[in-house]
Amino acid sequence: MARTLIVSNRLPLALSWEGGAWKATPSSGGLATGLAPVHERGESLWIGWPGPTDDLSREDCAALEAELARGRFHPVFLTKAQVESYYERFSNGTLWPVLHYRIDQVSPEEADWKTYIEVNRLFARAVAAQWRPGDLVWVHDYQLLLVPGMLRQLLPTARIGFFLHIPWPSAAIVRILPQAREILLSLLTTDCVGFHTATYARNFQETLLRLAGASVRGNEARFAGRRTRVGVFPMGIDARAYSSLADEKETLEVARRWRKGDKARWLVGIDRLDYTKGIPGRLMAFERLLSEHAELRGKVRFVQVAVPSRGGVEAYQRFRSLIEELIGNIQGTFGIPDWSPVRYLHRSLSRREVVALYRAADVLLVTPVRDGMNLVAKEFVASRNDEDGVLLLSEFAGAAAELPDAVAVNPYDVAGSSQAIYEALNLSRDERRTRMKRMRERVFAHDGASWAKSFLDLLEYCGNDNGSGARSPNWIEQARTARELCLLLDYDGTLVGFQEDPAAAKPDEKLLELLQRLAERPHTHLHIVSGRARADLERWFGELPVHLHAEHGTWSRRLGAHWQRLHVTQLPMRASVRGIFEELHGRLPGSRVEEKEESLAFHWRASEAKFAERQVRELELTLRMLIGGEGARIQRGNCVLEVRNGAGSKSLVALAARESAGDDALLVAIGDDATDEELFEAVRPKGVAVKVGSGETCADARLEDVAAVRQALAGLLD
Repeated sequence: MARTLIVSNRLPLALSWEGGAWKATPSSGGLATGLAPVHERGESLWIGWPGPTDDLSREDCAALEAELARGRFHPVFLTKAQVESYYERFSNGTLWPVLHYRIDQVSPEEADWKTYIEVNRLFARAVAAQWRPGDLVWVHDYQLLLVPGMLRQLLPTARIGFFLHIPWPSAAIVRILPQAREILLSLLTTDCVGFHTATYARNFQETLLRLAGASVRGNEARFAGRRTRVGVFPMGIDARAYSSLADEKETLEVARRWRKGDKARWLVGIDRLDYTKGIPGRLMAFERLLSEHAELRGKVRFVQVAVPSRGGVEAYQRFRSLIEELIGNIQGTFGIPDWSPVRYLHRSLSRREVVALYRAADVLLVTPVRDGMNLVAKEFVASRNDEDGVLLLSEFAGAAAELPDAVAVNPYDVAGSSQAIYEALNLSRDERRTRMKRMRERVFAHDGASWAKSFLDLLEYCGNDNGSGARSPNWIEQARTARELCLLLDYDGTLVGFQEDPAAAKPDEKLLELLQRLAERPHTHLHIVSGRARADLERWFGELPVHLHAEHGTWSRRLGAHWQRLHVTQLPMRASVRGIFEELHGRLPGSRVEEKEESLAFHWRASEAKFAERQVRELELTLRMLIGGEGARIQRGNCVLEVRNGAGSKSLVALAARESAGDDALLVAIGDDATDEELFEAVRPKGVAVKVGSGETCADARLEDVAAVRQALAGLLD
C-alpha cells in the first residue's frame, strides 16, 4: 500500500525518559497539527531528528528507534555539533534571514554549508532506506533544501514533493546566497514545490528563470527534461480543535485568571522571539498611541508573549535585549503605581494558555515584517466562538491574502500602525462581529486537513505524468497492426537533425522517399506538425500526399485543400517583441531572428553556449513581464525561444486529426522538445506518444535520435 513519507527537520514529538521507558508527547506546532490528519490515517512514516541524543548509548538509541517505530516515526540521529552548525548557524543564521529579506543578519560560514550538505545527505539516505515503490515523499522547509536532489539520485522514480513554510523572496535577494544555484537545482528535481502564497510562487519561478535557466510557463518549470509543478497551498489549522478548546470550562477559567478583573482593553501579541515578527515596531506603535491619546492611559494594556527561540544565535540574543529595552522605556515613561502599560512574558505557553489569551484579547496584533503564513492569526479567529475581537494583521504576513477582513497594517509604518490600533479599539460591536464571522468562515473551510490533501493530490498527479518515458516498448508493433493509423510527426530534431542555420535543415531524398511511402501506406494518415513557417513546409512537402501544419498548428493544409489559418487574433505586441529580439541579436554573435506569419523566433544554436544562456534567460524574463497574460505563448525549444499566439497549439492538430481519422484510428505522435509535449498529452492515453532524445517526458516510449526515428518509421512499411 502506498504511503506518505513525511520528512521534516524535527519529529513532532517531545521525548523524555520516565520510569525506565521512553515517553513521547506530541508537539503542538503548525506543521505537527497540519500533518496530523495524514499521519493519523496510518498511511505515513514521519522521518526527522528526535532531539538531543549525544548522551545516549548505542543500545539506548536502538531502544528509542524501536519505540518511535510503534508510532510510525523514524529518527535521524544528529550530534550536537551537527545541530549547531547545520541548524543554528546555516539554516537559521544564513537561510532564514535571506529568505525573510533580512540580509543584514546573514553570517555565512563555509564550514556550516558543508555540515548542511552532510546532514541533508543523512536525511536523504534515511528516506531512501524506508522508501517503497509507490510511496509519496513530502519534504518540508528550509532546513532540508538539498534533500530532494540527493534523493532523486538515490531514487530516480520516486514521487518527491517539497513545501516551503517561510517566504521565498525575489531573485535579487536569493542571488546573495553563494549556494543558490545548488539549492535551485535540488528543488528542480521534485515533482512539485508548494508555497503559502502566489507571491512566493511567482518569486520562485522568477528565481528559477534568472538563476537556474529553467523554462517557466504557467505553473510549471522545466529543466533538464523534468517538469516541476509550482503550486500555492495556504496552510490551514485544525480550526475545530481550537474552537472546541476555546469553549472548555478550564480554558475560560484560565482566561479569567489572565484578566484578574483587569478592566483595561487588552492588546495582545503572541510570537516567537524572532526579528521577523515585528515586535519592536509594534512596541513603538503602542508607545506612540499612549503619547497621542492620553485618554487611553490606564484604560489599555499591551500583553506581549515572546516564546524563547534560537537562544544560541547571537542575532537573537541582541534582539531580546532590544525588546526588553523598548519595554523598559514604555514602562518608565507611562507607568503609574496602579497601572503598568506592558505585561511581558518571556516563556512558552501551553496550548490551553494560548487559547485562553486569545479569548481574553480585545485586539490581537500579528505584525511580522515578513512571514510565510502566520498561523497565530488563524488560531485566534478559530478560538473566537463569541465572534468578537479584532485581528490587526501585517500586510507582509502570508495570512493577509486570506483574511482581508482583518485590520491591515504596514509594520514599517509606526504612525500608521498606531492609528490602526486606535481604529481597532474603536470598532463597533456590529463591525467586529461582521469581520470576525467572515474570517471564521474562511478559516474553517480551509483547514489543515484540506491543505495537506490538496498538496498530496497534486504530488500524486505529478508523479503519474513525470515518468521516465518507457511505458509502451511495443508501440511499433501496435502501430503496424492498427486498422487505421494516424502519424503526427515533428520535423526539426525528429525527422532531420539540427543545423546552426535552420534554413539549412532541408529534407534529404531518403526522407522524402520514406514519407512518400508512409503516405501511400493503406489506412494511414500522415501529418507533419512543425513550428516552421508554412512557406518552408509547402516548399519541401507540398508535392507529397500529406497533411501539413505550420507554426505549431496555427496554419494547416489538409490533403487536397488550401492553407487555412486558425481563427485567432494576431500576435499581441508583435513590434515590441521584434524590437527586443533584434536588440539581443545585435549583441549576441551567431544568433538569428526568424519572423513567421503568426510568431517570432530567436535562434542561438551558433552562439557561445554559456554566454547565450545568460542572455536568453534575461530575454525570456523580459518577455514574460512585457506580454504575460496578453494572449501570447512564450516557449523554449532546442536553442530557440519562440513567441507565438497563445491559441495556436499542436494539441489542436491532434484533436482535429483524431476527428478526421475516426475514433478507431491509433494516433502516434513523435517529437523531441517542449512544444511536442502538448501533442503527446493530446494523443494519450488512447494513442501513443514517442519522445526523441533524452529528458523526462509524458510520452509512452522513447527513440534515441533522428536515425532511430527513421528506422522505426521504415519498420511500419514491412
